[in-house]
Amino acid sequence: MSPIPQSKDELLFAINVTFTKLMQDYRAIPTSIARERGVEGNIKGTQISVCDTVAYLIGWGQLVLKWQRLKSQGLPVDFPETGYKWNQLGLLAEHFHQEYRDWQYDDLLNQLESTVADVVDLISSLNNTELYEKPWYNQWTLGRMIQFNTSSPMKNIRTKVRRFNKAKQ
Repeated sequence: MSPIPQSKDELLFAINVTFTKLMQDYRAIPTSIARERGVEGNIKGTQISVCDTVAYLIGWGQLVLKWQRLKSQGLPVDFPETGYKWNQLGLLAEHFHQEYRDWQYDDLLNQLESTVADVVDLISSLNNTELYEKPWYNQWTLGRMIQFNTSSPMKNIRTKVRRFNKAKQ
């Protein structure tokens, strides 16, 4: 199997496997250190908390759902998000961190689980043609856009969270 999902089944597999492992890692982090900075941030040279990484994944998952909801209604989509350009993803990440800064760690994890379940439901509701056989945003298929914003960052964040947790033990 390709490291980059090429079909609906591969995309679902990539999300489910990566997310399951990531949640095991998140559940191993004590709540007492979940807000401590020490995880490598998205902006070079910055440190964020484990909670910030969860907020980031929630934010992107919610954007994927928003994009598809708007597009399916024939409405315009401001990619990546209203007020942000593709070259401002660090600022968008900070926006996600701020949006969820007052949430308890367990509530963040529950919201992430819910968001990922909604993304999986979205993928499940579509066929392979809709996901991978036609451009959805510029040259990118919907499946690729989902992967860019779910399983790929999950894999990246998992490495950083594991490094943080190991350093704290």
